Amino acid sequence: MKQKLLTSGAILLAFSVGVIAQAPKGGGGRGGAKMPGMALSSPDFQDGGVIPPEFTQQATDKGKSPKLEWTNVPPNTQSFVLIMHDPDNALNKGTGDVLHWMVINIPGTARSLQQGFPKDAKLPDGTMNMKGIRDVGYMGPGNAGINPYHHYTLELYALDSTLSLGPDATRDEVMAAMNGHTTGKAVLVGRFKRTDQ
Repeated sequence: MKQKLLTSGAILLAFSVGVIAQAPKGGGGRGGAKMPGMALSSPDFQDGGVIPPEFTQQATDKGKSPKLEWTNVPPNTQSFVLIMHDPDNALNKGTGDVLHWMVINIPGTARSLQQGFPKDAKLPDGTMNMKGIRDVGYMGPGNAGINPYHHYTLELYALDSTLSLGPDATRDEVMAAMNGHTTGKAVLVGRFKRTDQ
Protein backbone atom coordinates (compact mmCIF):
# COMPACT_ATOMS: atom_id res chain seq x y z
CA MET A 1 0.00 0.00 0.00
CA LYS A 2 2.81 2.36 0.95
CA GLN A 3 4.57 1.63 -2.36
CA LYS A 4 1.35 2.40 -4.32
CA LEU A 5 0.99 5.76 -2.54
CA LEU A 6 4.59 6.64 -3.32
CA THR A 7 4.11 5.65 -6.95
CA SER A 8 0.92 7.74 -7.20
CA GLY A 9 2.71 10.69 -5.62
CA ALA A 10 5.59 10.40 -8.07
CA ILE A 11 3.17 10.31 -11.03
CA LEU A 12 1.32 13.38 -9.70
CA LEU A 13 4.60 15.27 -9.20
CA ALA A 14 5.78 14.39 -12.70
CA PHE A 15 2.44 15.55 -14.16
CA SER A 16 2.64 18.87 -12.27
CA VAL A 17 6.20 19.51 -13.47
CA GLY A 18 5.09 18.77 -17.04
CA VAL A 19 2.21 21.23 -16.81
CA ILE A 20 4.49 23.96 -15.40
CA ALA A 21 7.10 23.32 -18.10
CA GLN A 22 4.45 23.73 -20.80
CA ALA A 23 2.95 26.91 -19.33
CA PRO A 24 3.28 29.91 -21.68
CA LYS A 25 6.12 32.33 -20.93
CA GLY A 26 5.89 36.11 -20.74
CA GLY A 27 4.12 36.86 -17.47
CA GLY A 28 0.85 34.98 -18.03
CA GLY A 29 -2.08 36.25 -16.01
CA ARG A 30 -4.94 38.24 -17.47
CA GLY A 31 -2.76 40.67 -19.40
CA GLY A 32 -0.61 38.06 -21.11
CA ALA A 33 2.95 39.06 -21.91
CA LYS A 34 4.13 42.17 -20.09
CA MET A 35 5.66 45.05 -22.03
CA PRO A 36 8.86 46.64 -20.69
CA GLY A 37 8.29 49.87 -18.80
CA MET A 38 8.92 53.28 -20.33
CA ALA A 39 12.60 54.29 -20.11
CA LEU A 40 14.17 57.77 -20.11
CA SER A 41 17.84 58.35 -20.96
CA SER A 42 20.29 60.98 -22.17
CA PRO A 43 23.39 60.69 -24.36
CA ASP A 44 24.83 63.56 -22.30
CA PHE A 45 25.08 61.71 -18.96
CA GLN A 46 24.41 58.27 -17.51
CA ASP A 47 21.52 57.56 -15.14
CA GLY A 48 22.98 58.27 -11.69
CA GLY A 49 26.04 59.91 -13.25
CA VAL A 50 27.42 63.42 -12.93
CA ILE A 51 25.79 66.10 -15.11
CA PRO A 52 28.47 67.89 -17.19
CA PRO A 53 28.97 71.62 -16.35
CA GLU A 54 27.65 72.79 -19.76
CA PHE A 55 24.15 71.77 -18.67
CA THR A 56 24.39 73.65 -15.37
CA GLN A 57 24.55 77.17 -14.01
CA GLN A 58 28.31 76.70 -13.66
CA ALA A 59 28.61 77.26 -17.43
CA THR A 60 26.06 80.02 -18.00
CA ASP A 61 23.26 81.77 -16.16
CA LYS A 62 20.92 78.79 -16.56
CA GLY A 63 22.83 76.26 -18.64
CA LYS A 64 21.42 74.47 -21.66
CA SER A 65 19.18 71.46 -21.37
CA PRO A 66 20.60 67.99 -22.12
CA LYS A 67 19.19 65.85 -24.90
CA LEU A 68 16.56 63.41 -23.65
CA GLU A 69 15.34 60.21 -25.31
CA TRP A 70 12.66 57.72 -24.31
CA THR A 71 11.41 54.30 -25.37
CA ASN A 72 8.67 51.74 -24.63
CA VAL A 73 5.88 54.32 -24.81
CA PRO A 74 2.43 53.01 -23.74
CA PRO A 75 -0.15 52.60 -26.53
CA ASN A 76 -2.51 55.53 -27.22
CA THR A 77 -0.21 58.11 -25.60
CA GLN A 78 -1.51 61.58 -26.47
CA SER A 79 1.10 63.71 -24.71
CA PHE A 80 4.00 63.74 -22.28
CA VAL A 81 4.81 65.88 -19.24
CA LEU A 82 8.43 66.38 -18.15
CA ILE A 83 9.34 67.58 -14.67
CA MET A 84 12.89 68.20 -13.44
CA HIS A 85 13.41 68.96 -9.77
CA ASP A 86 16.04 68.86 -7.04
CA PRO A 87 14.68 66.80 -4.11
CA ASP A 88 17.75 67.54 -1.94
CA ASN A 89 16.30 70.80 -0.71
CA ALA A 90 13.89 71.86 2.01
CA LEU A 91 12.71 75.00 0.26
CA ASN A 92 11.75 77.87 2.57
CA LYS A 93 11.71 75.47 5.55
CA GLY A 94 8.84 73.58 3.91
CA THR A 95 8.36 70.19 2.27
CA GLY A 96 8.66 71.47 -1.31
CA ASP A 97 11.78 71.25 -3.46
CA VAL A 98 13.26 73.25 -6.34
CA LEU A 99 11.49 72.99 -9.69
CA HIS A 100 14.12 73.32 -12.44
CA TRP A 101 12.04 72.56 -15.55
CA MET A 102 8.49 71.63 -16.40
CA VAL A 103 7.18 70.97 -19.92
CA ILE A 104 3.64 69.88 -20.77
CA ASN A 105 1.79 68.77 -23.89
CA ILE A 106 4.86 67.28 -25.57
CA PRO A 107 3.22 65.44 -28.53
CA GLY A 108 2.57 61.74 -27.98
CA THR A 109 4.54 60.95 -31.15
CA ALA A 110 7.74 62.50 -29.74
CA ARG A 111 10.56 60.24 -28.59
CA SER A 112 13.14 62.88 -27.68
CA LEU A 113 13.80 66.49 -26.73
CA GLN A 114 16.73 68.20 -28.40
CA GLN A 115 19.76 69.47 -26.52
CA GLY A 116 19.33 73.17 -25.79
CA PHE A 117 15.53 72.91 -25.91
CA PRO A 118 13.86 76.26 -26.73
CA LYS A 119 12.69 78.24 -23.72
CA ASP A 120 9.66 79.73 -25.48
CA ALA A 121 6.47 79.47 -23.44
CA LYS A 122 4.61 77.77 -26.30
CA LEU A 123 6.08 75.95 -29.29
CA PRO A 124 4.34 75.43 -32.67
CA ASP A 125 3.62 71.74 -31.93
CA GLY A 126 1.69 72.67 -28.76
CA THR A 127 4.51 71.93 -26.31
CA MET A 128 4.57 74.40 -23.41
CA ASN A 129 7.45 75.34 -21.13
CA MET A 130 6.03 76.18 -17.73
CA LYS A 131 7.37 78.59 -15.13
CA GLY A 132 9.85 77.04 -12.72
CA ILE A 133 11.22 78.55 -9.54
CA ARG A 134 12.48 81.54 -11.55
CA ASP A 135 11.46 81.82 -15.18
CA VAL A 136 9.89 79.83 -18.02
CA GLY A 137 12.08 77.06 -19.42
CA TYR A 138 15.08 75.03 -18.32
CA MET A 139 17.17 76.08 -15.34
CA GLY A 140 20.25 73.91 -14.86
CA PRO A 141 21.64 72.65 -11.55
CA GLY A 142 23.37 75.30 -9.48
CA ASN A 143 23.73 74.28 -5.83
CA ALA A 144 26.70 75.66 -3.87
CA GLY A 145 29.98 73.76 -3.73
CA ILE A 146 29.83 73.20 0.04
CA ASN A 147 26.84 70.89 -0.47
CA PRO A 148 27.14 67.19 -1.26
CA TYR A 149 25.99 66.06 -4.69
CA HIS A 150 22.35 66.87 -5.36
CA HIS A 151 20.20 64.39 -7.31
CA TYR A 152 18.50 66.24 -10.15
CA THR A 153 15.51 64.11 -11.02
CA LEU A 154 13.84 64.14 -14.44
CA GLU A 155 10.41 62.52 -14.50
CA LEU A 156 8.62 61.82 -17.79
CA TYR A 157 4.91 61.00 -17.67
CA ALA A 158 2.89 59.52 -20.56
CA LEU A 159 -0.72 60.72 -20.65
CA ASP A 160 -3.84 59.57 -22.50
CA SER A 161 -4.83 63.23 -22.99
CA THR A 162 -3.41 66.73 -23.30
CA LEU A 163 -3.64 69.31 -20.53
CA SER A 164 -5.76 72.45 -20.80
CA LEU A 165 -3.45 74.69 -18.80
CA GLY A 166 -1.56 77.92 -19.44
CA PRO A 167 2.20 78.47 -18.96
CA ASP A 168 1.63 80.00 -15.51
CA ALA A 169 0.12 76.81 -14.06
CA THR A 170 1.90 75.57 -10.95
CA ARG A 171 3.37 72.10 -10.52
CA ASP A 172 0.51 71.23 -8.15
CA GLU A 173 -2.01 72.27 -10.81
CA VAL A 174 -0.21 70.22 -13.46
CA MET A 175 -0.08 67.16 -11.22
CA ALA A 176 -3.77 67.52 -10.38
CA ALA A 177 -4.68 67.76 -14.09
CA MET A 178 -2.58 64.64 -14.81
CA ASN A 179 -4.36 62.59 -12.15
CA GLY A 180 -6.36 59.80 -13.79
CA HIS A 181 -4.60 60.23 -17.16
CA THR A 182 -1.07 58.91 -16.47
CA THR A 183 -0.37 55.64 -18.31
CA GLY A 184 3.41 55.46 -17.88
CA LYS A 185 6.34 57.06 -16.08
CA ALA A 186 10.12 57.02 -16.47
CA VAL A 187 12.82 58.60 -14.31
CA LEU A 188 16.39 59.75 -15.03
CA VAL A 189 18.66 61.06 -12.26
CA GLY A 190 21.81 63.13 -12.68
CA ARG A 191 24.11 64.32 -9.91
CA PHE A 192 25.82 67.70 -9.66
CA LYS A 193 28.00 69.66 -7.24
CA ARG A 194 29.67 72.97 -8.06
CA THR A 195 33.44 72.83 -8.35
CA ASP A 196 34.15 76.51 -9.04
CA GLN A 197 33.41 77.91 -5.59
